[in-house]
Amino acid sequence: MKHTIITIACSAVLLTLVSTGFGQYNWKLIKDKDGIRVFQSETKTSNFKSIKVECTLEGTYDKLISVLSNVALHKEWVYKVKTPYIIKKNSPQDFYYYTETSMPWPMSNRDAVVHLTMNKDSLNRFLKISAIGEPRLIPEKSGKVRVPRSSVSWYVTMPTAKTIHIIYTFEADPGGNLPSWMVNMFADKGPYESFKKLSEILKK
Repeated sequence: MKHTIITIACSAVLLTLVSTGFGQYNWKLIKDKDGIRVFQSETKTSNFKSIKVECTLEGTYDKLISVLSNVALHKEWVYKVKTPYIIKKNSPQDFYYYTETSMPWPMSNRDAVVHLTMNKDSLNRFLKISAIGEPRLIPEKSGKVRVPRSSVSWYVTMPTAKTIHIIYTFEADPGGNLPSWMVNMFADKGPYESFKKLSEILKK
């Protein structure tokens, strides 16, 4: 029983690390709760499945940009994240940051270095956000496994003046020797929990 709990927690954590994919998708709905829909798809280039989240939340482009730009706040809504911080800024909407994800013992925590860019259409029709892993930007830290590859894409529109519709795709290799089948089995946990908390923060 204890091993099962560790396995579930470990798998859920890994799939919240920061992902557009690299190939054709065949999305399969794996969770639909509280207006948050989580999909999963196999890819040709990795044994780890890609994840997509679709939801409509209360908020605006500027509110979402503000939340994502506040990297220290990520630990309040991104699943199992700890010690996130800015590494360097090119602009308020183009920066590199570090994030660490807690893993249950005896697993090592995973960490990632991410290049985040946010671009809003000049006619206010959409907002595009990209978060690409840059694992070699800073040296690896002792006792942690650096995520070797991660890619996140957000496509955001505003169906009303007070709501945002989000299409989020995630793809990553968590590093280490964790089997892909174990990670894929619990793919819905981290994304669902993260977007549920994001929804609460956007309402504040």
